[in-house]
Amino acid sequence: MSVKPPRFGIWALVHGSRAALQDPAEPYDASWARNKALVLEAERLGFDSVLVAQHTANPHDPSLDQLEAWTASAALAALTSRIEIIAAIKPYLYHPVVLAKMAQQIEHISGGRFAINLVNAWNRPELERAGIGFAEHDERYAYGREWISVVERLLRGETVTHRGDNFRIDGYRLLPADPYRARPRIYVGGESEPARSLVAAHGDVWFINGQPHDDVAGLIADVSARVRPSGHEPLRFGLSAFVIARETQAQADEHLQHLFELAELDKPLRERQKANTDPQAVMHQTFARSARVGSNGGTAAGLVGDYDTVARRIAAFHRAGIELFMLQFQPFEADMRVFAEEVAPRVRRLLGA
Repeated sequence: MSVKPPRFGIWALVHGSRAALQDPAEPYDASWARNKALVLEAERLGFDSVLVAQHTANPHDPSLDQLEAWTASAALAALTSRIEIIAAIKPYLYHPVVLAKMAQQIEHISGGRFAINLVNAWNRPELERAGIGFAEHDERYAYGREWISVVERLLRGETVTHRGDNFRIDGYRLLPADPYRARPRIYVGGESEPARSLVAAHGDVWFINGQPHDDVAGLIADVSARVRPSGHEPLRFGLSAFVIARETQAQADEHLQHLFELAELDKPLRERQKANTDPQAVMHQTFARSARVGSNGGTAAGLVGDYDTVARRIAAFHRAGIELFMLQFQPFEADMRVFAEEVAPRVRRLLGA
């Protein structure tokens, strides 16, 4: 498997801090102003991508602010010049024709730097309270697979006629077509069997939640062995991870313990979130296997330590097949700068990149 040089991205703070919401060093702030400043700083520091997760209501506490993913992504596309903008999308929230047109427009605004991240939802109230309904796990993936099959063809500039279980489309074509490439990149999240099948058929990059190295290598081996449609490039892989990098291991461990203590204050919110989560979601089954802070696997990937240790572990993940590292920090801005200045250069030296 050929792996491109490592890329580093950040999670936008669409619903506040990633490890603990009640942190005196990082007061809750999911505003557009903060996220704009964060992404512009990330671009200046050399980060390659930003992932803007999609929630129409805050998944932790519905009384808290929540950044809207697609309007924010369009604005970020206009304000930035180099960084890749990845907007998450839950198929039930948008008809595929409407979403494809929105994606195509942001692709034009960005000059060919836009991507979508297909996720099939886990937060039950978000859909149920909107009157959309929350289908069973495999049914959501079947819907998502049909949905992305339509979106992908529209993004390629094809004239689409489709008769499926969920959509009937007659000779639809979106113009102007993408002048930068065949279509925007498609990222896919989820680790269940339907998710793996979907990404092999329609994805460009598979997002894997933070896990130990050997578990990640096993997931890559499984999906890499699956048949891809004719004409599709080999599948690429991304990893979500929460990073704590300090001058010494003791300092990193101390900060991790501090975040664990702060996270305990959020325990009532986590219990509410657990009650709202689909129990069949493999993501949350994986998270239950180990103590961690951060979302989407967080510190389970083991990127906690001194600068050299974190760099070596990232290099090992890269050798296993991970190309894009989608990172979280807390305090976010300060630790993002430390990573860019101390860890990223060490990784590139280790890999000769």
